[in-house]
Amino acid sequence: MNKKQKKSLYRIIIAAVLTAIFHFLPVSGVLRLILFLIPYIIIGYDILKKCFLGIIHGQVFDECFLMTVATAGAFVIAVIDGTGDYTEAVAVMLFYQTGELFESIAVGKSRKNISGLMDIRPDSARLETENGLETVDPDEVEVGSVIVVEPGEKIPIDGVVISGSSSLNTSALTGESLPRDCKEGDEVLSGSINISGEIRIRTSKPFGESTASKIMDLVENSSSRKSRSEKFISKFASVYTPAVCIGALCLAVLPPLVNLAAGSAPLWGTWVYRALIFLVISCPCALVVSIPLSFFAGLGGAGHEGILIKGANYLETLSKVKTVVFDKTGTLTKGTFDVKGIHHGSMDDSKLIEYAAIAECPSSHPISKSIRSAYGKKIDRSRLGITEEIGGKGMISYVDTCKVAVGNDKLMDHIGVGYCSCHSVGTVVHMAIDSEYAGHILISDTPKETSKAAVKELKKQGVEETVMLTGDIDSVGKETARDLGLDKVYTELLPADKVEKTEMLLSNMKKGDTLAFVGDGMNDAPVLSRADVGIAMGALGSDAAIEAADVVIMDDDPMKVAVALKHSKRCMGIVYENIYFAIGIKVLCLILGALGFANMWLAIFADVGVLVICILNAVRALKVR
Repeated sequence: MNKKQKKSLYRIIIAAVLTAIFHFLPVSGVLRLILFLIPYIIIGYDILKKCFLGIIHGQVFDECFLMTVATAGAFVIAVIDGTGDYTEAVAVMLFYQTGELFESIAVGKSRKNISGLMDIRPDSARLETENGLETVDPDEVEVGSVIVVEPGEKIPIDGVVISGSSSLNTSALTGESLPRDCKEGDEVLSGSINISGEIRIRTSKPFGESTASKIMDLVENSSSRKSRSEKFISKFASVYTPAVCIGALCLAVLPPLVNLAAGSAPLWGTWVYRALIFLVISCPCALVVSIPLSFFAGLGGAGHEGILIKGANYLETLSKVKTVVFDKTGTLTKGTFDVKGIHHGSMDDSKLIEYAAIAECPSSHPISKSIRSAYGKKIDRSRLGITEEIGGKGMISYVDTCKVAVGNDKLMDHIGVGYCSCHSVGTVVHMAIDSEYAGHILISDTPKETSKAAVKELKKQGVEETVMLTGDIDSVGKETARDLGLDKVYTELLPADKVEKTEMLLSNMKKGDTLAFVGDGMNDAPVLSRADVGIAMGALGSDAAIEAADVVIMDDDPMKVAVALKHSKRCMGIVYENIYFAIGIKVLCLILGALGFANMWLAIFADVGVLVICILNAVRALKVR
């Protein structure tokens, strides 16, 4: 508890104890009234003050006004009746403040989850200068500068490790509990905590555009985007509050006037008391408080698990998703090419890979990198002679005394060497040594470990159609889709084609259903913007994709897409539970109150009791299953 919450708790305890003592104290008349006013003022002075200020500023019809009128009226009726029973009046305010305390604690718990994300942005950076290391504000570090991060420190700015190695705690960014290893050449993200060794990093982005800063912006702006349910509650409260005040006034005045007209006793006290009970019951605080709290808790819980949802409106849209469209490379697959096999080789496989790695070492192409990775040894560049890159075809290099050609079918046609076609799915790299065909290397992208399980889980959650859009060749795309259990696949697409296919899928959907697109690359940004809800893979995804997306998965795990959908449905379930429960109880108790079957204690339950139950229910949204 913070200081304010502790102060509220002390006020509640003191007021409750004094009320209990005065209730059994054998005093009457004005002295009894004065005694009960003491706990009333202790527990309710802030409500009375807000009511007074609201009336002055023209904002009359709020819950403070309702509580003030109801409790003051209860005091007046007790004085007129001469019963001296002021306990109800104090109890109404007492229970209301108890409900407010529960609300404050619940919101505080939600904010604590989100504050964990707030702590990821470091306050300083250690910059390498001519005069040694200087501690500076991260905003002052320019792109391309070198910063040093010691064990236990947070990485302040995105960059690439230029020396040293370590393990990084990325849980604040991704929700992962296991540390990630980093070494020279690896990209590292701001907000990660260096665990073991000193590392030197060359910055690749300004501080304002770094991962930690972007996450902060997402978190800070998420609560400003209201869902339809929240907007409904705001409109409902603005109309409902003055309506019940007018209803209470009619209940207090009309029946006595009808009685007078009929020649009967007006029973002013009875009907005013019923009107006051009506007012207490009618307070809409359970709806006004618990619905935004449910969304706030849902956003905080998802963020704690590395799923950043940019607003409550997107949380609501996620719950209605019936079609999920995936990009392939980097989303469902790792986006890194691995050597899967060597076929028709005329020499030893290890020798073939060695020649290919040396011949391709000047190239920065991902396929060249995968061949060098498969070789796994340090390349002796002194063995490499003249090299020539043939655009769109491959490389021709001299290794030792041999002329080595490494490339696709077109390169083999270019040098006039016959080759063997490959029947396996993947990228085929043919090799010719001294103008003789030496075999081919099969390279393919590998599906992520959780991709297949994620697709299966989405089906369990009621997703009717899973689709993959890819620029890859038809055979590769279809095999990947078949392996992962996807319903449809469209291959060999340009970015504009992906948008066109998404438009087609959207046009075929039922009213009320929504479509989610999951991607990571810059070319996915247009589709992420066009989909009902765009989900970006944030750890390795491009800045453009993250900016365009409505949801960001911080650890690139496809299973988190299924988790996000499940969490959104659970949150919306909690929201509707609170709406139905609060309105149902209110309507029932309002009818009972108007007919005279409800006393002030039932009114208190209908107001504060329902509020507390709805708040406790809303807090469940903090937990992500």
